[in-house]
Amino acid sequence: MPATDFTPTTYGAPMETWEELVTSALLGTDRRPLRPTGGAAGGPAALLDAAAVHTVRRRAGLRPAVGAALPAPAPDDPRPALPAAARDRLAQLLADRSAPPGGGRRGTAPDLTELIPQWLALAGARGFRPPAELLPALLDAARARTDLRPLALAFAGPRGLWLASLNPEWRFALRASSRVAHRPDTEDPEAVRRLWEEGLFAERVALLDAVRERDPAAARSLLAATWSTERAEDRLMFLDSLRARLSGADEAFLEEALADRSRNVRSTAAQLLSALPESALARRMAARATSCVNPDRTDGAVSIAVEAPHECDPAMQRDGLVPVPPSGRGERSWWLGQLVEAAPLDVWRETFGGRTPQELVSLPVADGWAGELHAAWCRAAVRQRDPEWARALIGAPSTPPADGPGTASLAERSTLLSTLPSGERALWVAGFIAAHGLSEAFQLLGVCAVPWDGPLGRAVVDALDIARDAGSYPWSFSGVMGLAERCLNPAEADRLAVLTTTPDEPEGASPGAGGYWSEAFQRLVSTLRLRAAMDAELAEDGQEGNDDGTV
Repeated sequence: MPATDFTPTTYGAPMETWEELVTSALLGTDRRPLRPTGGAAGGPAALLDAAAVHTVRRRAGLRPAVGAALPAPAPDDPRPALPAAARDRLAQLLADRSAPPGGGRRGTAPDLTELIPQWLALAGARGFRPPAELLPALLDAARARTDLRPLALAFAGPRGLWLASLNPEWRFALRASSRVAHRPDTEDPEAVRRLWEEGLFAERVALLDAVRERDPAAARSLLAATWSTERAEDRLMFLDSLRARLSGADEAFLEEALADRSRNVRSTAAQLLSALPESALARRMAARATSCVNPDRTDGAVSIAVEAPHECDPAMQRDGLVPVPPSGRGERSWWLGQLVEAAPLDVWRETFGGRTPQELVSLPVADGWAGELHAAWCRAAVRQRDPEWARALIGAPSTPPADGPGTASLAERSTLLSTLPSGERALWVAGFIAAHGLSEAFQLLGVCAVPWDGPLGRAVVDALDIARDAGSYPWSFSGVMGLAERCLNPAEADRLAVLTTTPDEPEGASPGAGGYWSEAFQRLVSTLRLRAAMDAELAEDGQEGNDDGTV
């Protein structure tokens, strides 16, 4: 540094404060030179010297701060530690979850990100606890993917919640767990009352669910005590809790809710009452519906005559009918659909002389009302969880959807299938695929239990094999192939290995299609084998390592 008559110690004088030094630094010493007592104006070097003196002085004058309190130790997790191989597999899955997806061809390697939910479900079902060193990566994965959160947080356990409380980025874990973490002993009336009156909304919802599970009448009384003071959105959520263990004892409370000032609350109350066939609302809806839909014996043969409502009066609106239809819907058909949907399905057997649901959906419907009537029956069968009506409206799987007895909509068929036992559901979808292929089966596969049972799995694989032999590219089947990777029984891997070879391309086939199909089947087989390995690793006896990864 060049010699100057301006010494650093000169700038300890009170006339040059830290703020003045900052001003000189911002404006420049040419425009705002330093003016020490008894000395010449200083340049940039002098400014730095003065800043250094002030910095040392400020640091020397600081008093030691009181150290922050250490967090409480993490709670114990009594679940057994993962086997070593399963711990390594979890580390691999979590490390790969952020890998960027490949463009174009997916290759033959399994998509590990799609296997994380299955791994978590298996580990959770077998009661293992996660390794402590993998908890941050597990919470990060749950933060990035909301679909992982229920499984990830259940697996993370009390240590995961403890760790989440120390990082603001993981606050979602505390919110999601509040239903369980703050649930009081429902056997203690005073604790229940205090939490109901003072708790956060999520805590109160969890409390209502817990009390409802133990004592439905007590939960209803709890809700009635504060009903008039609750917000509309809260009343709606609380009312939804009554779906569990719904019975005729809830009717009086739900009838009062029909007069609620919130339209959504009124609609939910009406929906719950219509699920009680003996309720007064169900009887009112039955009377209205049967005044609109009746047998017609004009030509000797029985058919269905429909006369849709001409108005939606206040009494109908009080019972949950929405008067204004969506865009594109006629008013009368909209009102008719709501009436039929809310009427007990048994009323149609009485109205039409004891005919079965299969016979009723096969009757001709006058004046083009068949689609509206059958769609309303579909919604009623789902709402009332009536498998007999669902079977009638779905029809035989071999029947083309457009010619079916009930509904041609695959979305409506999917919801109807959900009312059937899982085995019957899988057999129906297998029959549908065998008759119509995979192009229309994606929605139907989504409601089948996992892993797919033998007939359904074989039907899917056979249909994929037929599509491969047709010589087209597999792009249009990528969704089904992805489902198969996650839902097929892993034991099918060996049987599928024969499909991994590249077939001879038939005349007129798309160029290179055989190679793409071979690649897709290789990925399917390798994914199934990886799923089998995951299951075996979690089934290992004994613990080969500790939470910290040591042996």
